[in-house]
Amino acid sequence: MHFGAFFYGTVDMPDAGVDGPPAHKRNYGQEDYRRVYGDLIAYAKTCDTLGYDSFWSAEHHFHNHGFEVVPNVVLLNAVLAQQTRRIKLGALIHVLTAWHPIHFAEDYALADVLSGGRLLCGIGRGTEERESNVFGVNVGYGNNADDLANREVFEEQVEIFKAATSSERFSHRGKHYTIPPDELTFRGEPVHEFPLVPRPMNTPVRIYQPIATEETLVYAARQRHIGVLANHPWERLVPMWKRYATVVEEAHGVKLRPGEDRMLQVQLHIADSPERAIATARRGHDELTKLLWPNIIRRNTALASRGPFTLEERMAGKSWIVGTAEQARDTLLAMHDDVGYESLVIFPHLPGMRRAETLEQLERFWTDVRPALEGSC
Repeated sequence: MHFGAFFYGTVDMPDAGVDGPPAHKRNYGQEDYRRVYGDLIAYAKTCDTLGYDSFWSAEHHFHNHGFEVVPNVVLLNAVLAQQTRRIKLGALIHVLTAWHPIHFAEDYALADVLSGGRLLCGIGRGTEERESNVFGVNVGYGNNADDLANREVFEEQVEIFKAATSSERFSHRGKHYTIPPDELTFRGEPVHEFPLVPRPMNTPVRIYQPIATEETLVYAARQRHIGVLANHPWERLVPMWKRYATVVEEAHGVKLRPGEDRMLQVQLHIADSPERAIATARRGHDELTKLLWPNIIRRNTALASRGPFTLEERMAGKSWIVGTAEQARDTLLAMHDDVGYESLVIFPHLPGMRRAETLEQLERFWTDVRPALEGSC
């Protein structure tokens, strides 16, 4: 069983919850951001010491409102590698469409070499026009023109990244990229291909890709990526989990184990009583809902006619696990009975929590929940 922890990288928010300002109206400063980076180093070191297998954070841009203030996870992970000994370091996600694919491949490879081969590569297409438009590949929703163009560019970028990192020399001719450019010369000789210097230590690089739509599920399964499933109601997640294996088998003739090639990510908060756990989790849940709900209903317009999901609905749908350690253990064991996950990543830091509280969550999961999962799964 693989255990990981995922962090947005969010500033201290003592007024998190429904009584605070709208999420997008928050405004923070440089000291707030710098404190986050110190927190992330502390979390990575604690995860490494406890024995977690992986540590994940997310790339976002221009987030002066204080959520997800890491614009470059490759750089962060290169630093974290110097602060840790063995834990693997990943991104959920690198926004590949914000990069030139060769620049990303070079930076990722160098950081992987400097880390001793400890990087994990999670990539995706982005979520916000405000972040993506300036980089030239806008996001879209529901298969509109921007969404289709974004997907087309992303899939070509993935092809380039894989070729660059897996081959001694590579070239690419596609709709959006020509590498090397036509008629390129070096010292009077034509250039037909390039080497990537350096290349990652472990190749081919396995790709982790979050799954939110049928189109992405089919693409990722056909590519033999590791599908990351998170924040879906359980009644929706289980069919997606199983369909992923079906598409892999159809495309590759490979029958996967029940949990193979997939990773489950859940929000988790543990306390001495259900009431205390819910009281703390509610503030963070409601703050994240203020941030994320507008995009949720843009991706799924059928939800626009109802109000945002409550914490109780999220708990019933098992995307949020909130309660005592025993309740968390029993819920996760039941989920394993349904899908047989082999890789579990928890989200232990909710808006409104400080460093000491988050470290406690990491320790409580590791000490009070993880042994039962490891022993039974």
